Amino acid sequence: MHCLLSQDAMQRKGNRNRATVRLTASIIHQAEEIHAPSAVTHQTNVIGILGGDSSLNFAKKLVDHERELPFVLCTDPVLSNELLSLDRGSLHCISGKPARVHIDHSSIVENLRCKRAILEKSGVCCIVMPCHALHSWQDEIEEGCSVPFIHMGESVANELKEAELRPVQAGTPLSIGILATNTTLVTRMYREKLENEGFDVVMPDENTIKHIVIPAVDALSTKDFEGARNLLRISLHILLVRAVNRIILASDELREILPPDDPLWRKCIDPMDALARSTVKYAQSAGRR
Repeated sequence: MHCLLSQDAMQRKGNRNRATVRLTASIIHQAEEIHAPSAVTHQTNVIGILGGDSSLNFAKKLVDHERELPFVLCTDPVLSNELLSLDRGSLHCISGKPARVHIDHSSIVENLRCKRAILEKSGVCCIVMPCHALHSWQDEIEEGCSVPFIHMGESVANELKEAELRPVQAGTPLSIGILATNTTLVTRMYREKLENEGFDVVMPDENTIKHIVIPAVDALSTKDFEGARNLLRISLHILLVRAVNRIILASDELREILPPDDPLWRKCIDPMDALARSTVKYAQSAGRR
């Protein structure tokens, strides 16, 4: 496990690439006794980031959204591999392949609660978990936490509500499509949040998942990027013809397939971007208190 600390003092060591400075800061190993870093405890807007590889991607997005906010990042490469297996588990079930996913839920929760305690000791004002799979156990991980958790599903639902969307077709409800590699988990994570805001939730049908989404992920794993992009575009169009207003790309793998200049992004939502905006907004308000 690594805990990576970013702060204004580190930025001053180099100004040519401030994002790189933030993401190559001091590393604190789990085996050491952790004390609250004196350089950040006097600040009230420090963000805590918790999880696997997706936490690094989120940290980069956070820098893109607001370069002045400090953060402390706790990540674990071993946990990343376990979460990737879990994230793909439901796809394997749908395709008829044996999932072979054996995850020790209690050890993951305990692991993350320990990392959460490190973040609390670091003086963070809030904690975010940018990984969809971890939200299966968010209630357990955040139980008794002294600072708020910023929820990815709530961030997305709030932004969609504030967008004041109109139905694609007259007389139809506002609908949001969801494309994910772990359909069971993501449906549970988003459905309640979206339906509470008055949206219908639309998921791909089983044939779309089996014959388009799964092959797209498989193509990506073999570095067939063009094939993965074409298949993803097809799956997005299938949801769009069902009159959805926006499509949530609720998977790290799927978000990486679509190039940033692709016009389909106008119809898509990157949950990590929504989470970054919500986190920046909260941290800025905490810094003004």
